[in-house]
Amino acid sequence: MTDVAPPESNAHAYSVSELAFALKRTVEDAYGFVRLRGELSKVTHHSNGHVYLTIKDERAAIDGVVWKGSVRNLSVRPEQGLEVIVTGKITTYPAGSRYQIVIESMEAAGMGALLAQLERLKAKLAAEGLFEPARKRPLPAMPAVIGVVTSPTGAVIRDILHRIRDRWPCRVVVWPVVVQGDQAAAQVCGAVRGFCELPAGGDLPRPDVIIVARGGGSVEDLWPFNDETLARTVAAADIPVISAVGHETDTTLIDFVSDRRAPTPTAAAEMATPVLAELRAAISDLNARLHRCGGRVVEDRAGRVQSAGRSLARVPDLVEMAAQRFNLASGRLTAGLQRNAAAHERDLVRVASRLSPNLLQRPQEAQKQRLDALTARMAPAVQRRMERLSERLTAVEKLRQSLNPDRPLSRGFARVHRADGSLARQGAALDRGEAVRLVFADATRNAVIDGQGVDPAHPDRAEAPVAPAPRPRPRKPAAPGAGPGAVQGDLF
Repeated sequence: MTDVAPPESNAHAYSVSELAFALKRTVEDAYGFVRLRGELSKVTHHSNGHVYLTIKDERAAIDGVVWKGSVRNLSVRPEQGLEVIVTGKITTYPAGSRYQIVIESMEAAGMGALLAQLERLKAKLAAEGLFEPARKRPLPAMPAVIGVVTSPTGAVIRDILHRIRDRWPCRVVVWPVVVQGDQAAAQVCGAVRGFCELPAGGDLPRPDVIIVARGGGSVEDLWPFNDETLARTVAAADIPVISAVGHETDTTLIDFVSDRRAPTPTAAAEMATPVLAELRAAISDLNARLHRCGGRVVEDRAGRVQSAGRSLARVPDLVEMAAQRFNLASGRLTAGLQRNAAAHERDLVRVASRLSPNLLQRPQEAQKQRLDALTARMAPAVQRRMERLSERLTAVEKLRQSLNPDRPLSRGFARVHRADGSLARQGAALDRGEAVRLVFADATRNAVIDGQGVDPAHPDRAEAPVAPAPRPRPRKPAAPGAGPGAVQGDLF
């Protein structure tokens, strides 16, 4: 069987990249705007801010991605199992031969999905303890500044200001926000955080209580107040918050996390403020009661004092009796002091007759005799001990003299030190030509072993060898009477 070469074709050969990007452009041109409905699954919130998910129905599924810049614009938070309607464009991923939808907007697909999402979020926050009554703070009894977060153009702010002005005239600071739409939740969050971050004593006063208010509306209109971030911001606020969103039958998520829920914005103003006229009437009533109670107490104390005074003795009687006792005691005081001084004088004379200098001299003489006796007995022992110590000191001194390394130098010996300062103990350890130092009793000299001497001024320079001086011959004594130059003759 033989191989047959295929016929050559004139069709253009695409590269993989060319084909992939051509398909990408074709798909994006054909499906640049797509509105898609389905159920979310495999929702992944990536750390870089992107959201990756899958949209599916009964028979198919498509991958989707929400870029970081579009996440904040979504009206609902992507969650597993949520049925949504998304808007975006279809594109391909050339590196993996996959197609996906780039989502630009997302909304829940019907009222049932919205309420289901709200119930899941409500259960989550309740499990974290944000709805507990124990964490809710009491409202101030008499606020000086009230902060209001609402739309500055609606009827809500007028109702609140009118009600506060009638009940408790105080300063009201309005933080304008939008209360409907995609930006409502973020602006209300910023307003609550802004009020909490105001410093005490600043140019803009820090409110004692915050009212978050909005008029009635549909569930979709009130949906921004079901935002999780807004609920957590209200729960974390360090200023008490009153929620007044919608009518009495409307319920939003911040109603559960706020410190107090008001059925209407007007009711919120009534909760936040007392009635000034009622306080004045109560103070007047308390003042009258105080005066009446004080008068009764004074009258009761006066009656008790009068009753007690009837049983007391008269003041002149008490003073006269005390003065009489004082006069009697002062009359006896002088005589008593004189008798006491005389008695002490007699005792002193009686004791002084028995005192004499001999009483002190006899003990001193006895102690002196004992000291002399002890001195006489201890003198021989001390003398003997001193002699023994002197002998030991003499022996130690002799030992020191015998061990003194410089003592042999006085008898004509010398120490030989090597160039590094070590002591040469044997001549065999010294090399020929090695420089050494000779230490005598009176001086130190440098030398070279079996070689030339060393210049003391320049130890590294050897001196020229010097011939030893000839020893003088002993001269024989001259004969008596011999003249100069005569030599004594040999006696033998």
